[in-house]
Amino acid sequence: MEYVQERVTTLHDYGNANPVAPVERAAVVVPMTEREYAGLAAERTLSALEAVDPATVVVPLSASPGHVGEFRDWLDSFDLDVDLLWCSCEEVDDVLDDHGLGGTAGKGRDVWLALGHAAELAAFVVCHDADAKTYGDRHVPKLLAPLGGEYAFSKGYYARVENDQLYGRLFRLFVRPLVRALDDATDHAFVDYLDAFRYALAGEFAMTADLAREVRAQRAFGLEIGTLADAYAHAGFERSAQVDLGRHEHDHRAVSGPTGLSDMSEQVGRALFNALADHDVPVDHDALRDAYRDGADALVDQYVADAAFNDFAYDAAGEREQVEAYAPAVRAPDRDDRLPAWRDVDLHPETVLDASYRGIDRVTD
Repeated sequence: MEYVQERVTTLHDYGNANPVAPVERAAVVVPMTEREYAGLAAERTLSALEAVDPATVVVPLSASPGHVGEFRDWLDSFDLDVDLLWCSCEEVDDVLDDHGLGGTAGKGRDVWLALGHAAELAAFVVCHDADAKTYGDRHVPKLLAPLGGEYAFSKGYYARVENDQLYGRLFRLFVRPLVRALDDATDHAFVDYLDAFRYALAGEFAMTADLAREVRAQRAFGLEIGTLADAYAHAGFERSAQVDLGRHEHDHRAVSGPTGLSDMSEQVGRALFNALADHDVPVDHDALRDAYRDGADALVDQYVADAAFNDFAYDAAGEREQVEAYAPAVRAPDRDDRLPAWRDVDLHPETVLDASYRGIDRVTD
């Protein structure tokens, strides 16, 4: 336990923090895929939200037609005001195509669709995943507490420790050493902002509805880094906070293979370098790649000591192999296919919701 402040306001849980928060004025966005259906972690999340009782819950869903009806019935079994947004239906795809917003689908696109709707329903929007085995009913109030005052954005941080092992590998071994290498190479406030967050890839964050309308979302992975870029532009150091959410146990991904951590590093890297370009941060990618490797190697040595101190198992050679798997992602972005801010499109969120309703009716009637 510690009490150190960062460049952004850092709110610690010293044992049993349960702050007063405007939960009755908040919409909670919980993206899901069909694999979450009736899963233990998702059940825990929704049951905890029953105790929180926010104004509404928006579930952007990516699922095949055959699972939508059962998913809707399952969500209806909870004592919550839930809007189900079936993001992967052809009706929603058609609406997006009609407005020039078609393209790759993924978690980021689903969350972006939900942010637009949620910002119409409530003064504040909270986003988090449904795969945390340790999710509790204090998470949403903690994230919202700063927004009841002078802050516009808050982000969760936590320890990814489980079964006496260190997880959070993509952050520990890719994002953290890469941002530190950037900080050594350039004197730019945006890089300082990124470095101030203790878990930049945390999927748990909250913002005002006005800020939610400013977010330009990556279509798949990289949403969290992209969100920080827009939060910096519109909230800055002074109106941003990070909140201690304790210790989290999440699903774990393999390094290689489709949707593995190596693929995710490509998308997170693209999001980061597009954000750096937005803020005119100069980057020499070849030199940065070398500096990243050196910095990650030094961090592995530190994790060796940390793991030994706690009598944890730690595969230093395997972690260094991961660093090499992530290093190719340190390169100039090959594209920028972010969705625009909701305030910049001629599409109304309710048009998307209506399209989703039509899709749900089509496959459940």
